[in-house]
Amino acid sequence: MSRWRRRSPRSKPLFLLSVAVLFLFALFLAFRLSSPSDLLRSLVASSSPAASSTATLAPARSHQCGVSPFGERFLWYAPHSGFSNQLSELKNAILFAAILNRTLIVPPVLDHHAVALGSCPKFRVTSPTELRTRVFDHIMDLVRDRRYVSMGDIIDLSRLPSSVVRTVDFRIFLSTWCGLNMERACSGNLCCTISADRAITGNFDQCRSLFSGMQGKDNQCVYAVEDDCRTTVWTYRESNGEILDSFQPDRELLIKKKFSYVRKRRDISKALGPGSEAEMSKLLAFGTLFSAPYKGSELYIDIHEVQGKNHVQSLLKEIEYLPFTPEIMATGRKFALNSIKQPFMCAQLRLLDGQFKNHWKTTFSAVEQKLKSIGLKPTDNMSNDPIHIFLMTDLPTVNWTDTYLDDLAKDASYQLHVLDEGSQLVVEAGKRLMASEHGIRSSFLPRNYDGFNKKKRCDPVFTPDILLYVQESVCCCASLGFVGTPGSTIADNIELMMKYNACKS
Repeated sequence: MSRWRRRSPRSKPLFLLSVAVLFLFALFLAFRLSSPSDLLRSLVASSSPAASSTATLAPARSHQCGVSPFGERFLWYAPHSGFSNQLSELKNAILFAAILNRTLIVPPVLDHHAVALGSCPKFRVTSPTELRTRVFDHIMDLVRDRRYVSMGDIIDLSRLPSSVVRTVDFRIFLSTWCGLNMERACSGNLCCTISADRAITGNFDQCRSLFSGMQGKDNQCVYAVEDDCRTTVWTYRESNGEILDSFQPDRELLIKKKFSYVRKRRDISKALGPGSEAEMSKLLAFGTLFSAPYKGSELYIDIHEVQGKNHVQSLLKEIEYLPFTPEIMATGRKFALNSIKQPFMCAQLRLLDGQFKNHWKTTFSAVEQKLKSIGLKPTDNMSNDPIHIFLMTDLPTVNWTDTYLDDLAKDASYQLHVLDEGSQLVVEAGKRLMASEHGIRSSFLPRNYDGFNKKKRCDPVFTPDILLYVQESVCCCASLGFVGTPGSTIADNIELMMKYNACKS
């Protein structure tokens, strides 16, 4: 008998089946271990007709940095936290773009707290590079899931004077600068047409690296700003040189955390404007642009007044209040007029998020005091009628049992009005909002966009959650007054809207 036995005919199919099972298992592991960015990378690559493999893509510098789109210089930053914080950062970004004479890249609205900064007072924050990376990856998640909503769709940027500050939508910039097809981020035909027309074969990984500032300070391409609130307070026309800020880490913190930070006040124009190392870079990339008062200083940006009459001082007044886009404001007015119908008070009660969940008693007490003051001043048309209250709260109705809200709901002296995201009024407003494409239309567009003959139809897109913005629009129409949760940025924004008579404008 030969020592080399002939293989059984039935073993070959069994062997092939085993190989196929192993191959499928490997694919499954690859899918499970792939990051959202990896998955989106494949989607972006496959959506471009010219893209066949990343191996054939041109190097980053030959496309992204060879010719700047539209001949402009741009400013990018990394928004984070909740919507109100993102709005605050947008205002600061507009200011910086005007001072540095750069076109601002307008980001989308990020999911609530999808990206966190940390604590500036405790000198414990995410580094600018890591923050930019996290923001870029989250934006790609929004694109992949077709949940992209531009800040320009929510905030009416068309009112900004174009002679002072220019903006460009992130989708337009990315498709032009990186050559990526951004159709999955589009909700209207203009966006789809521009994205499909401008996009060429692009390298997703290199685009991510450039936007995140991973390559450091490259004068010809990206200047990544690594200064954050631990070391810097940005000023404008304040002094001739860098000076120490009044707020510094205390000795106990220095010893406990074993770090050595010194906060200096620096002039933004001198550090990053004309004559600086950053001036010639096509893209200036910041980390966070969030700031707030703290212990007699500002956490990061201290530009509130500029001596003399100039475009910056004028812009500071322009951006103090940035209104919501018309569809949102109109929906809020409509609910106040057609659903509440009577003079009403608005109560904004933040009860579940962060620090607010431990201060219910204080929050409810403020509402109670406000209602008492209204009751002491009855008018002719309110003498026998209940006091109408529009209530916006993060506490679901099913959880009101045995709370002050439950007492209000059962008291015939009051009539409560609420609005939820399932409301047909809100849903229809969301559809109209996305169809309007304010984010695209209010930005700097490719010079030949009017010449597009072939209009590309977009795939169906989700209806965005615009409940918060509509609720704020209702609240600003409260003629009997407003009471908000102390420390809530949402309350601050409503009070600002009321200050500017947003309901009547």
